[in-house]
Amino acid sequence: MTSASQPLRVALVGTSARSDYLYGPLLRGLAQDTQLVAVWGRSPDSAARLGQSLGVPHFTDLAELIRHTAPDLAVVSVAGAANGEVGLMAVEHGLHVLLETPIAPTLAEADAIIAAARSRGVKIEVAEQFHRRPMEQIKLRLLESGLFGRVHSSFNDFAGHGYHGVSVMRSYLGFGARPLRVSGSVHEYPLAAHWSPLADTRGPRQETQEHGLVEFDGGQVGLFHWTSVGYDSALRWWRSGRFLAERGMGLSVGVGLDVQERLSLLTPDGEAPQFITLERRLERNDGGALREIVAHTGDPQLPAVTWANPFRPARQGHGPQWHDDEIGVAGCILSLVEAIRMGGEPSYGPWQARLDQEIVLAMQESARRGGEPVTLDAPAGPA
Repeated sequence: MTSASQPLRVALVGTSARSDYLYGPLLRGLAQDTQLVAVWGRSPDSAARLGQSLGVPHFTDLAELIRHTAPDLAVVSVAGAANGEVGLMAVEHGLHVLLETPIAPTLAEADAIIAAARSRGVKIEVAEQFHRRPMEQIKLRLLESGLFGRVHSSFNDFAGHGYHGVSVMRSYLGFGARPLRVSGSVHEYPLAAHWSPLADTRGPRQETQEHGLVEFDGGQVGLFHWTSVGYDSALRWWRSGRFLAERGMGLSVGVGLDVQERLSLLTPDGEAPQFITLERRLERNDGGALREIVAHTGDPQLPAVTWANPFRPARQGHGPQWHDDEIGVAGCILSLVEAIRMGGEPSYGPWQARLDQEIVLAMQESARRGGEPVTLDAPAGPA
């Protein structure tokens, strides 16, 4: 455990674009909790560029970085294929680590990172921010309140690829629900010529659709749907997460990230849906940073459920005006900081991240076997 009075010293390990445009500004915005002290990169040129951009020393030798700047933790932000290798390197150097997603490309690499962290007594958090975004957080608060009763089935309808979409789907069931079997179907289809905003091309495109069915130990069911063009195609604009619960349901309705949440319980006579009103309360009546989201439920026993932005401004001050994804990623950082300071476990952590990746890999393996279910054999998490 460390003192809560001093910011934790942070090294950025990796020179991906997110290191510069996302993590650098977030770490500065969390100045009471974190202090960026150095950056590391494989290439001297890329390390120098990032260090100059963020105003901190740069290194290509991690041991030298640690000797000179004494970081408490590392944010590993590299290409996804390198997460396992670089994440393990940071842990083996004795650093607490925030790993970008996925935790590692393979389960063997994930297990090596987890084992190394356990043997060295360091903490790992994984930057799975999708379920930490404010609109997802208020839904989770509502589910925790008991108003909806038990969630029977959960859907990711193109709300995020791979492990991101799986984490959202699992969050509605509760991260304690244990998945048992995964069935998958993966197919490729040709698409008409159209613009790709990410690649800035306009020719014909190929689409890979992924569909999965996950069965849980309590009889709950999770359904996952994704398309490889889901982030940048006018042909595939639908993004939604859904859940069907004992006393109501919820779904997202919208285009791209411009979505509305439709959450319903029953009217008192039990004859019609009663919709919950979600209110985003901002720093000022004409805008500013997000303070909280209040769900006005219509239930006389629990008329309001609130999610408070942990980075909200003081009543008479001004806080960082982060958008929802930045709030989600900042929540990942804060989870690790609190675990280091208080001695507990991060709120998501490496075991949940490993399980989300295991489900994705099992879905793909099931598809290769013609849809044959794959039984999961996830090891137990920390006691």
